[in-house]
Amino acid sequence: MTTRIFIDGAAGTTGLEIRDRLSGREEFQLVVLDEAQRKDVAARKEALRAADVAILCLPDDAAVEAVKLVEGSDTRIIDASSAHRVADGWTYGFPELIGHDKIAEAQFLSNPGCYPTGFLALVAPLVRIGLLPADWPFTVNAVSGFSGGGKALIERFNVELDLSYRTYGLDLAHKHRPEMKQHAGLKHGVIFAPAVVPAYRGMLVEVPLHLGAMQGEPSADALRDALRDHYEGSTIVTVNTHNVPAELLLNGDPAPWDGMELFVLANEGGWNARLIAHLDNLGKGASGAAIQNLNIMCGLPETAGLRL
Repeated sequence: MTTRIFIDGAAGTTGLEIRDRLSGREEFQLVVLDEAQRKDVAARKEALRAADVAILCLPDDAAVEAVKLVEGSDTRIIDASSAHRVADGWTYGFPELIGHDKIAEAQFLSNPGCYPTGFLALVAPLVRIGLLPADWPFTVNAVSGFSGGGKALIERFNVELDLSYRTYGLDLAHKHRPEMKQHAGLKHGVIFAPAVVPAYRGMLVEVPLHLGAMQGEPSADALRDALRDHYEGSTIVTVNTHNVPAELLLNGDPAPWDGMELFVLANEGGWNARLIAHLDNLGKGASGAAIQNLNIMCGLPETAGLRL
């Protein structure tokens, strides 16, 4: 039996990438609206309620309204917006952190943000087992391809051809901060310094740590080993345990990629460390994660359709 899928917001960047990953998959039947119907509330409501799973690729306010349209139905929701990532009654869609069983059982699932995906993959397992203190003042330095900024930012980068770097979130109130704090189990909010560069896709998320200033003085080797153990067996999230790279690069227009590689890099002695996650902001940071979650919710192999 096929599963009916409706992508609300299918014409946006995330929606197009999700649809591409569903191409040729006979397990799914797409519910599709034409151009005129996509903005018609009645048509969208009918499509949402006719679907077994609806994937919301919408701005936050529109995602909230879409959820209201399915009230009382059996439609399962994967919300790719940030509207429900810290909301009660929603399952956080990070299988490697919260468990595959919870994803499989969820009716309302919120896809993680791209920057939080990198931060949480690095920090949450280590806080959970006590290797990193929950009350540490964490900072996050991150750079992404400009596609992560949505349609408006994509248009700006296409026009401002001489632009090489754009940092933002300078009011220190970026909407990803509550998500990072809650799902890492932290006492304090993080200081988050995001930036975008003229690469279309790709992302590096870094958490610098002064391990020698922490109680118990955890070593970089211990952090690396713990992450390796946590993600052991995953074909999506891997931990680099052998090669210390001289540099990490973002290429201008790489192929889509739904994996994520984690690094724990340290100075001699291991008391200063740089935890770095390398991922595709449109892959594991958005559309790839949505497909992974969809697969799990439908009882299918979690890597089906992924670009690994």
